[in-house]
Amino acid sequence: MFKRIDHVELVTDQPERTVQFYTEVLGFKVRSRDRVARSGAGVPIDLVYLELGGTTVELITYDGAKLAPAPSGLHLGYNLIALEVEDMEKAVAFLKTKGVDVVWGPMVRPGQSARAEICDPNGYHIELRQWF
Repeated sequence: MFKRIDHVELVTDQPERTVQFYTEVLGFKVRSRDRVARSGAGVPIDLVYLELGGTTVELITYDGAKLAPAPSGLHLGYNLIALEVEDMEKAVAFLKTKGVDVVWGPMVRPGQSARAEICDPNGYHIELRQWF
């Protein structure tokens, strides 16, 4: 009945900066863009669909909306997305050349995995995971 996760939604008030980060730093491709005029009191929204390895991230921007900072630390609700990397050391070194700091880790569990976290321009955490 259920096949897979179709996409993950991220709301941003920095659409171009966010698209640039996901495409130029993380290697996502822009699949499509759309603008939806909403009836009633709703404001128009802009959508950008980004794809990486069959996974889609949908960036949503509400006209004129400013967002509260993304939550950090332990909290209820959405926490992060995770990207699998081939080599943690190489991924971290590459990100540093792009000005992206690792905010947690890497933590290595020998024989299991390595894990680290970075943040996108909105402050959303992205886990990096290498499986051994």
